[in-house]
Amino acid sequence: MDTLAGLKRTHSCAILAKNDADREVTICGWVARRRDHGGLIFIDLRDRSGMVQVVFSPDYNTEAFTKAETVRNEYVLAVRGKVKLRSADTVNPQMITGEIEVLGEELRILNQAKTPPFYIQDEVDVDEPLRLKYRYLDLRRPEMQRNLMLRHRVTKAMRDFFDGRGFVEVETPMLTKSSPEGARDYLVPSRVNPGKFFALPQSPQLFKQILMVAGMEKYFQIVRCFRDEDLRADRQPEFTQLDIEMSFIDREDILAMMEDMIAYLFKQACGVDIPRPLMRLTYDEAMARYGSDKPDLRFGMELIDISPAVKNSGFKVFDTVLEQGGQVKAINVQGYAGIPRRELDGLTDYVATYGAKGLAWMCYTPEGIKSQITKFFSEETIQKVTQATQAKEGDLLLILAGQPAGVANALGQLRLEMGRRLDLIDPEKLSFLWVIDFPMFEYDAEEKRWVAMHHPFTSPRDEDIEFLGFDPGRIKAKAYDMVLNGTEIGGGSLRIYQRELQEKVFKAIGLTRDEAYEKFGYLLEAFEYGTPPHGGIAFGLDRLVMLMAKRASIRDVIAFPKTQSATDMMVQAPSEVSLRQLKELHVKSEVIAKK
Repeated sequence: MDTLAGLKRTHSCAILAKNDADREVTICGWVARRRDHGGLIFIDLRDRSGMVQVVFSPDYNTEAFTKAETVRNEYVLAVRGKVKLRSADTVNPQMITGEIEVLGEELRILNQAKTPPFYIQDEVDVDEPLRLKYRYLDLRRPEMQRNLMLRHRVTKAMRDFFDGRGFVEVETPMLTKSSPEGARDYLVPSRVNPGKFFALPQSPQLFKQILMVAGMEKYFQIVRCFRDEDLRADRQPEFTQLDIEMSFIDREDILAMMEDMIAYLFKQACGVDIPRPLMRLTYDEAMARYGSDKPDLRFGMELIDISPAVKNSGFKVFDTVLEQGGQVKAINVQGYAGIPRRELDGLTDYVATYGAKGLAWMCYTPEGIKSQITKFFSEETIQKVTQATQAKEGDLLLILAGQPAGVANALGQLRLEMGRRLDLIDPEKLSFLWVIDFPMFEYDAEEKRWVAMHHPFTSPRDEDIEFLGFDPGRIKAKAYDMVLNGTEIGGGSLRIYQRELQEKVFKAIGLTRDEAYEKFGYLLEAFEYGTPPHGGIAFGLDRLVMLMAKRASIRDVIAFPKTQSATDMMVQAPSEVSLRQLKELHVKSEVIAKK
């Protein structure tokens, strides 16, 4: 193999342009494609910047041409040659460098390559496990490199934004105390403290609050976090978040600054202008209108409460649900009255996966209303339903009945599904909003206790504190989420900063005084030394970049992600360890012991 000795790279491949004509250059990269036209060999040479065509001819340099005959895809090359303008009939408008080419005077083969298991090109049709196993090859693909460069621009813009506003980036510990109130912790056994464990942080939440006690006032961090939970397309066991905390502020201060930050990121990283102020919905409004606390506003089709219209209609299913405190809601799928019956049956099965016990429908056809339920309705009831939903000829009403939470979830999911089927969701549109005034608590029927909807350090609204001791379900929190295109990209709150109130919240979620002190005693003690009012927010960096890059999975914007089974296909992690290692950590494994 050749080396680079005596040859210095002068340009990146895609930097070359018409004004470089007749300039001698040295470029390096990988062979994207090689074409042998008999007397000429063409090589598309690729580096991180892009591609340029290199031409080898025996008339120009016999030695370089002979070497070029041995070159194959993904070989690593260094080429010295002159930039030449292409003739008008050979210009390639599909390449940034399509107006020029490099005539190869010297070729060095720096390394050979086996035939890759898939093509190194955009939109490659290959199973994801194979891409992840050969991630170093997958990351050579231009679209993947664009994703990582976008991520770099985003994180740089984040640091620039907060540095310009007086924030200080502070690193918080990776080895900390287990706090199993949220998702499961990743535990790390301590060798020097037998029988004790560190936990990898799910969030720097308590450390950033303590930094406010310490008088830092404005903190941010781009930080790795860890959660041992089931995975989805937008979840990973280790992920990155932008973490922010400020002292002496109110909700309006945080929301306004975060809107400025998001607008700055999109402008700097994508060249997109984000209009402000962002829309706001209360949690109750979002659930009532869209059936979700992270609604996708790129299309309409809002949920419509038709309970008043069908009350005492004589249809037993609806009457029973309403008598039991439930509701009947519908969505109007405009222009879809011609839906085949088999598709309606499929939609019934679809909502069943979200707990719905049935789906009613009304098709407004030219021949009249077709439905399995209108035979139970009077003309007056039908008119009330039509008026409430503003249905007209050609429209389809899809109707669910049940308890409010169940109806919201199933009908909200059905709304999204119909939006996808009817191609109503514009992939180029950006719909931001804030969801505010979340419930402070939600009831966990399995554990038979109230749990914090966000986390137990969120402050309740001042006017709701009185309900802490006897009616936690009525309390709204000073919490807020930023949503983009139906995905929560950031969430935060104003925090509790007084020990007495924090202890009341711990009590409301079922922690005894001793349990609260065992888990969070250091925080409670810190609150006794002059804690300022403070609040903050955290943004999921992976999710945010995924949306900016218009990708369907966060794995496409993480260099080395895990699979949905929390494994690394490339390095084969997690893996077994030796009994000796476990012995040093004072840990026993039933699985390894059996082997």
